[in-house]
Amino acid sequence: MEMTGAEAIIESLKNEKVDVVFGYPGGAVLTLYDALYKADFNHILTKHEQGAVHAADGYARATGKVGVVIATSGPGATNLVTGIATAYMDSIPLVAITGQVAVPLIGRDSFQEADIRGITTPITKHNYLVKKIEDLPGVLKEAFYIARTGRPGPVVVDIAKDVFVATLDYQYPKEVKLRGYHPLYEGDSETIDKVFEELKLAHTPLIFVGGGVNLSNSSAELKSLIEQTGFPVISTLMGLGCIPFDHPQFLGMVGMHGSYAANMATTECDLMLGIGVRFDDRVTGLLSEFAPKAKIIHFDIDPAEINKNVLAHLRVLGDIKWSIPALSQRVKEISDELREQVCPWTEKVSFWQREKPLTYKQDTDLVMPQAVVEKVSQLTQGDAVIVTDVGQHQMWVAQYYGFKNPRSLLTSGGLGTMGYGLPAALGAQCGLPDRTVVLFVGDGGFMMNCQELAMAADYNFPVKVLIFNNQSLGMVAQWQRMFYGGRYSHTSLKGHTDFVKLAEAMGVTGLRVTKPEELGIVLEEALATPGPVVVDIRIPETMDVLPMVPSGARLDQMIFGEVDA
Repeated sequence: MEMTGAEAIIESLKNEKVDVVFGYPGGAVLTLYDALYKADFNHILTKHEQGAVHAADGYARATGKVGVVIATSGPGATNLVTGIATAYMDSIPLVAITGQVAVPLIGRDSFQEADIRGITTPITKHNYLVKKIEDLPGVLKEAFYIARTGRPGPVVVDIAKDVFVATLDYQYPKEVKLRGYHPLYEGDSETIDKVFEELKLAHTPLIFVGGGVNLSNSSAELKSLIEQTGFPVISTLMGLGCIPFDHPQFLGMVGMHGSYAANMATTECDLMLGIGVRFDDRVTGLLSEFAPKAKIIHFDIDPAEINKNVLAHLRVLGDIKWSIPALSQRVKEISDELREQVCPWTEKVSFWQREKPLTYKQDTDLVMPQAVVEKVSQLTQGDAVIVTDVGQHQMWVAQYYGFKNPRSLLTSGGLGTMGYGLPAALGAQCGLPDRTVVLFVGDGGFMMNCQELAMAADYNFPVKVLIFNNQSLGMVAQWQRMFYGGRYSHTSLKGHTDFVKLAEAMGVTGLRVTKPEELGIVLEEALATPGPVVVDIRIPETMDVLPMVPSGARLDQMIFGEVDA
């Protein structure tokens, strides 16, 4: 069938079962947008290209599908860069389709020209510049295949303007064959046998789970394994939700703002099964002292992650959708023996949990942020899709929200992108229209992409936006308080912006909480109100996220009390 390049893109999206794209039009993609108009394809118009890519990211994290974003050339494409890097760090499947100037103008510093392929090479799984119409269907097929297979990630497809108007006899490839790219789904069963032998020798074992469990939809398989073994479990920030927070073997998040029990278990374990984790520096603390007594067994689909940060005694390469069930099959033989073997260890970690649980100062006059998180957890019964921006609120959510389900926490873990939260929450709501989506965001991060409130109103996405308003860049100010002598250099956000009026100006319901006795009433109202709602919650200006492991310290060197400036 003969069609233009623009029509071929839309047909390819349909072939890939794409049901929505996020984007913002511009000169280089006008032909594509004209085709979208004629095809009546589901397109969400954001208010900024960065909003579009974060929304596509949130959609992908919430649904498990590939997120798709469209932007024009030059500044449109470069406005995607932060969102592409965010997705790359957290292994989120995205396809970014960008317009480029016409082929004869490429490389001439033409109007709205930018080498987006060169710019994004370090932060994409792969990228393309399409200059020939006949290459387009194959490139798009490859782009989606690369984005979603193996370790997921973003792919950029940059398309010259004249390709959109050129015509071809369209045929979409049925399969992809890429030399050098062969994702390993099933690994070596002999390695599983070796892991099995190590389990039999362990007396203080620990299972350490990360975002890979959520990405591979392996939570059910993981839960089966941990219950067979009786081993305690800890999680990264990105792994939260893959094990219910109230599971008796779950010790909480590990690392800089992790629980005492999780950090102590890491310090004392003799065997660690790292499943779908990167051993990020926010988790390990002082790298040379991370899990100093343990043999580490690393389960990952990406061989580049093995031994990158932490040396592994054994590596288990392959999709954990394969490796966890394979290990569980072996563990069935000795499940009772394993549980009995680790009984003294589980009693010890339970003592650590009782000895120093996560706690915070109660105050009858101030709205405590931890209390806000706990109240939302109670009202939603831990069943909401929770999105955060980046900062103190992100850590309070990780510590105090009772996550019960996989893919229920969407947050920028690797890059730590402020401004991520609002558009990502809207993308998640678009993908899961029947779920309650709650965004926790600081006043600093909210202002970075607050224009997307207008998008929330335009599409009536019923996201509940809870702003932790301490009139400060809270986490940066905490570091200034703890490590820079209380010199608050440009972290005060005391201004004149009224978030309730801002919400109302954009067509969104605005509410405010200033006293503890208002909290439950207003949160219940927000959750019951149809459509999007913003709640401006005034919290104390100088509060620390605790406990905390200072950067470069051992995980057992935790600070529990607030530090005076």
